[in-house]
Amino acid sequence: MAVKISAVIPKSVADKNKLKTGDIICKINGTEVNDYLDYMYLSANEKLEIELSDRSILIKNPDYEPLGAEFDTLLIDNPRSCRNKCIFCFIDQLPPNMRETCYFKDDDYRLSFLQGNYVTLTNMSDEDIDRIIKYNIPRINVSVHTTNPELRCKMLNNRFAGRIMEQMKRFSGSGMQINCQIVLCPGYNDGAELDRTIGDIYSLGDAVESLSIVPVGLSDFRDNLTEILPFDKESSLAVIRQVSEWQKKIKEERGINFVYLADEFYIGAGEEIPSWEEYDGFPQIENGVGLCASLKEEFEDALSKCKDFDVVSPKTVVTGVLAYDFIKDLISKLDSDKISVMPITNNFFGKKITVSGLVTATDIISQLKGKDLGKYLLIPSSMLRHDDDVFLDNLSISDVERELDTEVVVVSNDGDEFFDTLLK
Repeated sequence: MAVKISAVIPKSVADKNKLKTGDIICKINGTEVNDYLDYMYLSANEKLEIELSDRSILIKNPDYEPLGAEFDTLLIDNPRSCRNKCIFCFIDQLPPNMRETCYFKDDDYRLSFLQGNYVTLTNMSDEDIDRIIKYNIPRINVSVHTTNPELRCKMLNNRFAGRIMEQMKRFSGSGMQINCQIVLCPGYNDGAELDRTIGDIYSLGDAVESLSIVPVGLSDFRDNLTEILPFDKESSLAVIRQVSEWQKKIKEERGINFVYLADEFYIGAGEEIPSWEEYDGFPQIENGVGLCASLKEEFEDALSKCKDFDVVSPKTVVTGVLAYDFIKDLISKLDSDKISVMPITNNFFGKKITVSGLVTATDIISQLKGKDLGKYLLIPSSMLRHDDDVFLDNLSISDVERELDTEVVVVSNDGDEFFDTLLK
């Protein structure tokens, strides 16, 4: 495969060795470059022979610096799509008229390495596994859901899905670190099946860094899909108790909890969110697990260091229904009547969806239109597309500002930043 360079970083190794935009790479050290993993692995050498379509270049790179060539897409080729039809897949539950990229189901192990995506491994061949072991890929995030082969085939609607333990055993023997995820569905992979899955994953030893458990998300757009019950207070509490027993056992043996529950379970059960120490450095924070504990610890630390503060401007903080009480309690520590907290009911996906990350601009506008919002409207960054200002419904921050006549301020999940922003 020929790979076209779309840009060259100034003063990089590539630039210094006369590689330029538009050059087409055919081979590096005699091997074809088919995707970004090939490029990364092959270019990480002290001596390189790069065969271009019109010439060859010899490069000495004793410090193993990145070459500095860029390409049109992250992977160079197209991402691999998902081959499953999971009974809990949220993409199958999306309403119409969202941005087109929302409907694409990726299940690409290369994006797991490059961006932290969780993948099911069902579209990986033995050759793919050999390749990433050869390339010494340091980490992979795996959507396990269950280690029962028959149940996994059923839940993923894929007759090839039952090899998960065999695949992870190969990874665990290679030095690769694995993070695992379970989307928990009442009546399917909970109860005794959850015990089996946790036990199987834990048996892989230190190769598995962590395991997160998140509740199934159910929108109002589940016509002709498998019937799944939502978690309620009682069933959430049962999961907390079950997982707590595993945490006690594993902490005695490994010194960490290893298994971490999504905040939804604790809030849904009316239980207090665990302290930040219980998350052991937050290995699953990018998966949303431990967000509340992390935010609270950082916020209270910032508050304790600020002995004299004042909230300058009136403002409104927007959140999902799930986190409303938590956010309101945090803000109450500032003892200011200039800050309002507004929970947004999710009419776009359905009222059973309560997390902030799935709140849309449509619902924000419709529920806040005509209200006195103050000088600023604060929204969490999780509501927006990564590195962009677009919501899931394809409306932008500027659309919200225009409709509500209020400046929108985006706040990341950082307690220090949240604290500082509230004072402005």
